[in-house]
Amino acid sequence: MNNSRAAAATIVGAVIGGMAGYLFFTDTGRELRRRLEPMLDDYATELNGFRTTLTKAAEVASEGWKLLEEAMEPTIGESRYPTQHQRAPF
Repeated sequence: MNNSRAAAATIVGAVIGGMAGYLFFTDTGRELRRRLEPMLDDYATELNGFRTTLTKAAEVASEGWKLLEEAMEPTIGESRYPTQHQRAPF
């Protein structure tokens, strides 16, 4: 079991190292990296905008829940049930 994990880790490390070597130490790798970097920057910008949108949506949902809870709770001094004998709505 440990041998298979060690072999898998070695293979993954070799692949990552080979890719890094290709991207940083060969002319074609550098060219590929130069073409990919603007796309990755655009992707990061879009992800940040999406995160901002999700944060705003969560804030709106939270505010909606607060308003709903406030609307559903009885006011101070007002009984939830109309008479003292009635303890449950059914």
